[in-house]
Amino acid sequence: MPCPLIANADVIRVTRVDACGRPVVGEDNGFVFDCFATLAMNPNVEEGEDVVYTAANGRSCGFKRGCPQFNGYDIELNFFSVSPEFIEITTGNPVVYDYAGHPIGYDDCSVKCNSGFAIELWAEVLGEDVCDADVGDGAWIYFLMPWVSNGLLGDMEIGSEAVSLVLNGATRAGGGWGRGPYNVVPTNAAGTPGRLLTPLGPTCHRRTMVTPIAPPDPVCAYTPVLQLAS
Repeated sequence: MPCPLIANADVIRVTRVDACGRPVVGEDNGFVFDCFATLAMNPNVEEGEDVVYTAANGRSCGFKRGCPQFNGYDIELNFFSVSPEFIEITTGNPVVYDYAGHPIGYDDCSVKCNSGFAIELWAEVLGEDVCDADVGDGAWIYFLMPWVSNGLLGDMEIGSEAVSLVLNGATRAGGGWGRGPYNVVPTNAAGTPGRLLTPLGPTCHRRTMVTPIAPPDPVCAYTPVLQLAS
């Protein structure tokens, strides 16, 4: 598949990570959903400082273009489902429970800058050759940002129009995601699902790739994060 075309976004999964960017294993540390409109990944770049060598007579003796500094991606997720579990994982704000222990809401409190999450997005791939392989039922573009911090809900306006919420955050490089806790890529010619074959590098903020492994089904509840074998 040399030239995949990205179609509509399909599913998003968020996973709680600790203060060092490592996935947190447990029953209430993941959330999978599809009720979202857009996920913007905007590069945060500081312009480099150009160096100009100008002679006393005004003639330019030399010029060196400054090297921009890439600080990561500022993310903006527009979503519809007001899920306490999702908001708790991404912002660190506490869940409100009913008498039976079911999540029914959340509190807006201080910004938890020491909390973090990973975000994965699957988008369908268009192309005549997406089903040419002997395994799988299609193909997806898979985006992974393994360490996002400073999760914060944006403005909310409730009226006669459909209501959407905005989650803002910023990626960080490095961290301890490694090959990840999920089976997202084929590991052999038979298409056996497995973890990432290689981790992201220490200066990387995002991975984008094609995979024939289908995304998980959306579930409006916490999903477990398991400790997979290395």
